[in-house]
Amino acid sequence: MEVDLFVIGGGSAGVRCARVAAGHGATVAIAERRFWGGTCVNVGCVPKKLMVQAAEYGAWAEDARGFGWEIEVRGHDWGRLQAAVRAETARLSAIYRRLLEGAGARLFDAEATLVDAHTVAVGGERVRARHIVIATGGEPVLPDFPGAEHCLVSDSLFAMPRRPRRAVVLGGGYIACEFASLLAGLGVATTLLYRGRLILRGFDDDLREALAAELRAGGVALRLETSIARVDRAGEAFLVHCTDGEVIEADAVFATIGRRPATAGLGLDRAGVATRPDGAVIVDASGRASVPHIFALGDVTDQVNLTPVATGQGHALADTLFGGTPRTISLDNVPTAVFTAPPIATVGLTEAEAAKRGEIDVYLSRFRPLRHALTGRDRQTLMKLVVDRATQRVLGIHMLGEDAPEILQGFAVAVVMGATKADLDRTIGIHPSAAEEFVTMRTKRPERVAEAAA
Repeated sequence: MEVDLFVIGGGSAGVRCARVAAGHGATVAIAERRFWGGTCVNVGCVPKKLMVQAAEYGAWAEDARGFGWEIEVRGHDWGRLQAAVRAETARLSAIYRRLLEGAGARLFDAEATLVDAHTVAVGGERVRARHIVIATGGEPVLPDFPGAEHCLVSDSLFAMPRRPRRAVVLGGGYIACEFASLLAGLGVATTLLYRGRLILRGFDDDLREALAAELRAGGVALRLETSIARVDRAGEAFLVHCTDGEVIEADAVFATIGRRPATAGLGLDRAGVATRPDGAVIVDASGRASVPHIFALGDVTDQVNLTPVATGQGHALADTLFGGTPRTISLDNVPTAVFTAPPIATVGLTEAEAAKRGEIDVYLSRFRPLRHALTGRDRQTLMKLVVDRATQRVLGIHMLGEDAPEILQGFAVAVVMGATKADLDRTIGIHPSAAEEFVTMRTKRPERVAEAAA
């Protein structure tokens, strides 16, 4: 069998690339060894956000009293939630498969490996391809301490048959924070351990500090500058020995310490494809690897590991190779969100990053959302603008608060287009809303030395 394009990996990048390429008239084959739709649909973004929303309903039921509603909460049915989430992810996964079949691609439910630079071994066949795309995504990193075999990785949450009473989450990135937040919201006594002095490395420091406070307010026992020394089994539970000497008893221990490119066993060396020591495929701006007709897209390149980035890269490559419209997508000003309670959303440069480039103005606002004037809940919203002093261009917009991802998606357009502070100032706000604060900020925060936390 010979094809114009063989895609290894049926996640966001691979499916979009294969489907668009087939739509352009290319002969396409694609292989997926686990589940169509990849991590995002099956054990990532989608089920995680559904579980975050499940956790929020408990708080909303409590808050309803402030608005005159008497709601009796009889507890949470973990099994029913898990069944509903699995049904939805299965539905979405099936849609990905149908889209590929409808486009005319040949699908392989099997592991694919490279035999040489033009040949793929898959499902007992050997397929020759003019172009090959590696889109195998990433996989969780396992910790290295005694008893690490007792730890669960991020994928495990979505298959747990019962809700744990007590959980320890190791890590300080967005997955760790999201897991700690949703577990606590669903009634799990949750401890978050992080070796650094402030969670969410890489995000703006004001957001990092504000989220730490909100996690604690939401019931998470946040332990900073602490990690796990070892984990022992104690009957049906586990004893988590911390590096500060404390021992925590838990029913589940989640190791959410990062992900790495899933390239082991692909045979990249046989094809002459260069990788970094962590396994990431080395590519140029178009996704081209060290072998000119082989490309890599999405998390397997370990650049900006977000589903929309992977999808955009897949579409752009298909247009370039088969659509007659060469293009790439920019990795600058990529908006992102952390789905904690409340969530974070951000686009552009942090204050520390912007300060390294030149003089800046910073506008910062903290306030209690209107609805919590009636609920009595002590929840804060933080909104921040980072502005280049000379040009007044908005370099970064950051928010922690309810509806932050929905609000920042629109403001991301302004940042990408090069909006200035004056552009925001002359925009009329929607009142009463939290979003209007971004177009009504007039007072600069006093200058300070911007120093990124570890």
